[in-house]
Amino acid sequence: MSPASTAPLKKMPSSVLGQARFSSPGMAPNTCCCSPAAVQRRLPILAWLPNYSLQWLKMDFIAGLSVGLTVVPQALAYAEVAGLPPQYGLYSAFMGCFVYFFLGTSRDVTLGPTAIMSLLVSFYTFHEPAYAVLLAFLSGCIQLVMGVLHLDSQAGCVTHPFLAVVSAPQSHPSHPSQLTHALILWDWVELGPARCPLLAGQGSCWTSFPAPSLKASPLLPLSPSALDRSRTCWDCRTSPGSSSCKCTTPSSGSGRPARSALVVSFAALVAYSFEVTGYQPFILTGETAEGLPPVRTPPFSMTTANGTISFTEMVQDMGAGLAVVPLMGLLESIAVAKAFASQNNYRINANQELLAIGLTNVLGSLVSSYPVTGSFGRTAVNAQSGVCTPAGGLVTGVLVLLSLDYLTSLFYYIPKSALAAVIIMAVAPLFDTKIFGTLWRVKRLDLLPLCVTFLLSFWEMQYGILAGALVSLLMLLHSAARPETKVSEGPVLVLQPASGLHFPAVEALQEEILSRALEVSPPRCLVLECTHVCSIDYTVVLGLGELLEDFHRQGVALAFVGLQVPVLRVLLSADLKGFQYFSTLEEAEKYLRQEPGTQPYNTREDSTPEHKIALLQA
Repeated sequence: MSPASTAPLKKMPSSVLGQARFSSPGMAPNTCCCSPAAVQRRLPILAWLPNYSLQWLKMDFIAGLSVGLTVVPQALAYAEVAGLPPQYGLYSAFMGCFVYFFLGTSRDVTLGPTAIMSLLVSFYTFHEPAYAVLLAFLSGCIQLVMGVLHLDSQAGCVTHPFLAVVSAPQSHPSHPSQLTHALILWDWVELGPARCPLLAGQGSCWTSFPAPSLKASPLLPLSPSALDRSRTCWDCRTSPGSSSCKCTTPSSGSGRPARSALVVSFAALVAYSFEVTGYQPFILTGETAEGLPPVRTPPFSMTTANGTISFTEMVQDMGAGLAVVPLMGLLESIAVAKAFASQNNYRINANQELLAIGLTNVLGSLVSSYPVTGSFGRTAVNAQSGVCTPAGGLVTGVLVLLSLDYLTSLFYYIPKSALAAVIIMAVAPLFDTKIFGTLWRVKRLDLLPLCVTFLLSFWEMQYGILAGALVSLLMLLHSAARPETKVSEGPVLVLQPASGLHFPAVEALQEEILSRALEVSPPRCLVLECTHVCSIDYTVVLGLGELLEDFHRQGVALAFVGLQVPVLRVLLSADLKGFQYFSTLEEAEKYLRQEPGTQPYNTREDSTPEHKIALLQA
């Protein structure tokens, strides 16, 4: 690899990003909440804005314009998926642009409506805008609380195969809202691009795809290739002082982002032509509310023909959606941010991302937005367009507002089949088909959450998400409840847990020790080598106390070796009867073989030694 290929990006520097990227309270320095460093962590804009340049402004404007041309037709389409009037997609598309400008830690991520969130909103809000807006407000509140409590790390409780397959069901046109409208053009599509320039242009958005009919085109292209393409448009891997930045793949570069807008515009023109002739073969988008959304509080009650639905009843109606939607928003947005941060050599602050999502949903509910999260497709457009900072989102947000104010009357003629095609082609690159073969080679057990999530999502999206997360958690609990142990036979039996000891592992540890030391004839002494145990809880202490009593009744000893200070402090505080520990394995074996000259450091019968007092007071 040439030296130029490893030079830092001439975009928002990693060093600037790193100034506000502490991912947990334990990693952050102990500073006052009002100190400049703390304020900069909460407002990442302060890290990069002082270094903002004219070159960055140019790149951000191009990227923001490209994303804006992409998000307008997508937002209309996603509103259709959510079962809401089309203007609600646009209402949901601009608030994240402005919030992320101040709070975002990734230069690439764009927040807004996505396919998977639209599907969830469709299920949990019963196609009622009032429910959708309230769900956005409550989801944002939950995400903000999670951010304040630093619960972003809980996203690590689900496996990568689960995250990789979450987008799979949405990337298949089997969802009724997509398939129903897509079939309207199916006869044209089967004839191929020569007879259907609309879908031929849409189908050739990525040069790695063949350009035959939609029916024959691949619906599951590779996610890594989509990520790689996001890096190839702008070559900014120059020296930090260089101002040069050029497009390296003009044949497949900046023309792509506008294609959704061009396809929708052309389809609307065709539909309008039919409208003039008096024959309309398409189902049109129809009337779209004109103007900017009013700023008002979310609806905490709803009046219907049968009476008023109270806030409590609305919350009960949404049910599990209040857990699924915030969690899915967290997982999707952070997964997108981490993927592009890894590809473009910088780091993000996951907790800050969570706060940005939460505040976007809360503020978005004031302008009739439904829940939003990070969009993989538009983030890829943003990255391939050469974005340098989150300021590109300002251009996108302004473009959406201008569309709401001046273009809504033109949306009437957009065929729903064109919006369906936009959705299908937007989500198609999100699923990595190679992951099946990779997991089969690397670790086949990880195929379990992948397959469970994928298959159940075809039944109901929320069931697939919940089942996949549950299987991931069960796999995590199983590994914690059945820790591997290394057993060494000899004059004295030595058992070494390969990982930490927590309450799920107590029963398995007891069974292992009893079967090897006490359920044999004659009973044997045992040394528990705890080098890899860095913490224990009260349930483990009780389990170890029971083992000591069992060994005492059998007339043999259980000794401890390699105790780390936190673990030793807990065990000494519990004052277990017969507890004895040694600094080395040799000392323990010598003592248990009843060789003279070696004594344990602590037994219950001893007087309180000075080192014990020091440990307890530490």
